[in-house]
Amino acid sequence: MINWLSKWLPNVVSMGWGGDYGWWQSIYQTLYMTFFSAIIGGLIGLFFAVVLVISDTDGILPNKSIFWLADKIVSIFRAVPFIILLFVISPLTQVLIGTTLGATAALVPLSLSVAPFYARQIQAVLKSIDPGEIEAAESFGATNWDILIIYMKESFPEIIRVSTVTLISLVGLTAMAGAIGSGGLGNTVVTFGQQSKYDVVWVGTIALLLLIFLIQGIGDWLANKSNHAAAQ
Repeated sequence: MINWLSKWLPNVVSMGWGGDYGWWQSIYQTLYMTFFSAIIGGLIGLFFAVVLVISDTDGILPNKSIFWLADKIVSIFRAVPFIILLFVISPLTQVLIGTTLGATAALVPLSLSVAPFYARQIQAVLKSIDPGEIEAAESFGATNWDILIIYMKESFPEIIRVSTVTLISLVGLTAMAGAIGSGGLGNTVVTFGQQSKYDVVWVGTIALLLLIFLIQGIGDWLANKSNHAAAQ
């Protein structure tokens, strides 16, 4: 088996699993960037989504000024292409992390890029809740906090679905970040691709696809499970 791999995938074998440039390190960096930027960016995006929904004209706490400000912040960051954002906020990354290279430094642009995308997704989900349910809750004396819980509970399956879409998009962004030195599978594919070592390119691409399929499968399973639970 090893002889077969060495013959047909020589560069894949020569990378090995260990070391700073091995397969395990590459996979770990991709998972690290995806996981932590999803948490940071997800929390930021969720915050802005809630602010946009409750401060809208039909929200529970309508406020034109707050809505306008939150909407413009989300729109601006959503409009900036990720590859440009990497360089635009590099001074901020330098201040926060102390460097603009590496997987940890990539968390800053990744989080700021995924946050507005997630905010718009969650905003659309929350706005789709039947207004009659909110009005009924208010008629029974529900507090603003109670209504927020209703928003989240009623839209939970859809939140899982849009979170899955966001995670898959984030994997793609980590690959793009890898092109400028953040590490991960994206960096591996680009680096070895430039050296015409296409066996590594194919294996790295397949690894990224498997990660995406895994995220999609888990997301679909959780969404279906939550749908069944809500129907009972």
